[in-house]
Amino acid sequence: MSEGAGAAAFGRVDPDGTVYVRTSAGERSVGQVPGVPAEEALAFFIRRYEALELEVSLLETRIASQTVSPDDALGSIKTVRAAVSQAHAVGDLDGLVARLDALIPVIAEHRAERRAERARQSQEARDAKERFVLEAERLAAGNDWRGGVNRFRALLEEWKALPRLDRATDDALWHRFSSARTTYTRRRKAQFAQQAEQRETARLTKEELVAEAEELATSTDWAAGTSAYRDLMSSWKAAGPAPREADELLWKRFRAAQDMFFAARQTAQSAQDLEFRQNLRAMEALLAEGEQLLPVTNVAAAKAAYRTLLERWNAIGKVPRESIRPLENRLRAIEKAISEAEDERWRRNNPAARARAEDTAAKLEAQIIALEDKAARAEARGDQRAAQEAVDSAATYREWLAQAKKAANDYSP
Repeated sequence: MSEGAGAAAFGRVDPDGTVYVRTSAGERSVGQVPGVPAEEALAFFIRRYEALELEVSLLETRIASQTVSPDDALGSIKTVRAAVSQAHAVGDLDGLVARLDALIPVIAEHRAERRAERARQSQEARDAKERFVLEAERLAAGNDWRGGVNRFRALLEEWKALPRLDRATDDALWHRFSSARTTYTRRRKAQFAQQAEQRETARLTKEELVAEAEELATSTDWAAGTSAYRDLMSSWKAAGPAPREADELLWKRFRAAQDMFFAARQTAQSAQDLEFRQNLRAMEALLAEGEQLLPVTNVAAAKAAYRTLLERWNAIGKVPRESIRPLENRLRAIEKAISEAEDERWRRNNPAARARAEDTAAKLEAQIIALEDKAARAEARGDQRAAQEAVDSAATYREWLAQAKKAANDYSP
């Protein structure tokens, strides 16, 4: 049976064209369509019912999909229910009312869900804002002057995107957040003002350092200049940063002066190194020449040659630092050999020493004669033991005598 046929079961038409609808409250007239067949008159009011039924279906769909708020849905139900209750239409009007009434608990459930969702969202927003407040207060107490600005900006945008809480809670959290941001901003401005003052002081200090560096750039006192630039660099680092543009320009001037000095020093040192190497070769040649005097056979000639060598040595000049000690050691070795040869010559020609040596030899000879005489007397009386002791002693004295004679001969001119 079609919808029209089903709806027709709830209505009838009088011969005069009056159309009635049946409901749980009874039968009532919905209108009159005279001069037309009963089916046509009934169909007219059935179409009205179908329009109402479509409106109820649409409302059911909207409520099920929650595209309409609970309050608006209740208002729509009230409006449609009133229209259905008084409708000049033929169909299951009680069924439409029942369908509309069945939507009320659905709306209540949706309202509870929405309430729970709002409570959840409100708690999440509160938790988020409390986190933002704690982070803002931490930033306000810190010294992150660059990253903190960006973070405060991001926190503020996130705060704006969150729903409002109850007035008292929202105002209290916002007051803490805003106070932290204000505190941070004031401290940051004060810090930057202090930094600006420090940078300006650093700029003035570095200008003075640059002036000193440029004055030193043409100095040829390499040791003093190097020490001065070292001190200037320490002062530069201690001065701290100046404003960036000024700092870069001042640093370029400082480095240019420093580079000029050290380049000139390098050039001078390179020339000096060449001169020192040439001096080294000259001294090594002199040493080789002096070492030809050894061993010394003619002290007077060796001393004269050494004096000449020293004069030439002193006229040469400086050599590389690491070569000084080896050169001096070789030179002292030559000098020592000549000195020892001279001492030996003097010792050999010392009359007193020669006399002492000859006297010692004479005394030893006399002692040997006495011992030989003693041995002969002991032999004569048959005392072999005493004779042998005297012979042994005489032998010992002969060895000493040989040494004494050799010493005496060494003192011969």
